[in-house]
Amino acid sequence: MAIFDAYFRKLAEYVEDLRASGVQVKGFDSPGGIGDLRERLPVRVGPQAGGGIILRGDTFLELGSPDAGSCAFVLWTDQPSLVKDGRVTLIGPDIPDCEGSSLPFGQVVMVGGTGLGQAEHQALDQCQYVYDQVEGYMIKSTPGRMWSRVGKDAANKGLNFHALGQALMAIFKSEVDKVEAVEVIFVTSSKDDIRRIEDIAAQVQKIGKDIVREAWLARGYDILECNIGGDCGACTDKSVCDEIREVISVRKKKTKTRPAKKPARARAGKT
Repeated sequence: MAIFDAYFRKLAEYVEDLRASGVQVKGFDSPGGIGDLRERLPVRVGPQAGGGIILRGDTFLELGSPDAGSCAFVLWTDQPSLVKDGRVTLIGPDIPDCEGSSLPFGQVVMVGGTGLGQAEHQALDQCQYVYDQVEGYMIKSTPGRMWSRVGKDAANKGLNFHALGQALMAIFKSEVDKVEAVEVIFVTSSKDDIRRIEDIAAQVQKIGKDIVREAWLARGYDILECNIGGDCGACTDKSVCDEIREVISVRKKKTKTRPAKKPARARAGKT
């Protein structure tokens, strides 16, 4: 059993509890292949497809602002059968119904693939922050949170949560080769419903931080000294860190190849 497998069941219980309490829950199915996922999208998806900052005047909908509340995390497993590939679950209202609103926002991405393990954890974690990869969708986030904006042009083209879920699926499958199945849950119903998954999120993120820290300690770095928690893609100091890592790597290689010094001979004592 992979380290996150128990949380798949907890999330299923969370969704069913909300459904039973009368909260609106919708399910959408999507194709599994990357090509099919991209072809059916109303907006472009891929590197630099986002187009940069979405100003307030160009914003159709804001999601997960500090006042509204947000939560985001990724679960992975080496048992793809635990993931309903292509399934997008929306708890709450959809994008087209909320023009001019500021909604709470929860995003959970569940990923399965034979052979997935701790080595892929950091790459999977960073995939959820799509930054400039979805046309008309901008993310302003910190680890564990998801504050984003949907542009008016993208909304008019038909961007909704089913499409956003498909975009995430395409990105995850493109970025990490071992990913076979992706399932996404979006929550926009209420701040209280976001709080109900924060306990799960906190546990998952604690495990994730331990995995990342162990991986970086093995390379000679303590991730606790990193101000953004290892989210290198969002860091302005990435080039500096890369240069430092290269210098350390070169020094380690030189140390390994350098012949050991012979012990100095003791000087003869005076007679």
